[in-house]
Amino acid sequence: MGKIDETKEFVPVRIAVLTVSDTRTLAEDRSGDTLVERLTGAGHLLAAREIVQDDRAEIAAKLRAWCADPGVDVILSTGGTGLTGRDVTVEAHRDVYEKEIEAFGTVFTMVSMQKIGTSAVQSRATGGVAMGTYLFALPGSPGACRDAWDEILVWQLDYRHRPCNFVEIMPRLDEHLRRK
Repeated sequence: MGKIDETKEFVPVRIAVLTVSDTRTLAEDRSGDTLVERLTGAGHLLAAREIVQDDRAEIAAKLRAWCADPGVDVILSTGGTGLTGRDVTVEAHRDVYEKEIEAFGTVFTMVSMQKIGTSAVQSRATGGVAMGTYLFALPGSPGACRDAWDEILVWQLDYRHRPCNFVEIMPRLDEHLRRK
């Protein structure tokens, strides 16, 4: 288990929250609210927040736009990670990824197993990197968003977390684009 190195200074990151839903509005978006409360409570900055329809092209377009925005370091999407016909968030994320963070889905499943048992097999949570931006697709329930944040992301998005974290390598995520 890692730990926080108190000799290092906290580095806030700019996080965008995207809710994927055909039916929710911002007023009814409990999962998005959960993520916003958690990320701001941890000291990070809310860079943007939107709701998009369960449409693969629309989701991918929003992810690409935010990846291209220098004011966004991380994108957290919620919803559309299940197995039904309208669940296309994972496919949209993979359309955008340059690299997938395979272990994110595995660790999320491990966390979920502790909470919901074998029902965890129905989640397709995923993570990846594109254009120097981290992207994470989380299930649409507030509980799953809480679990992903509290058990994984709060630590990996904290520069002080040891032995390693996502923040410390952020400056190198797009180094391949700067090579001559």
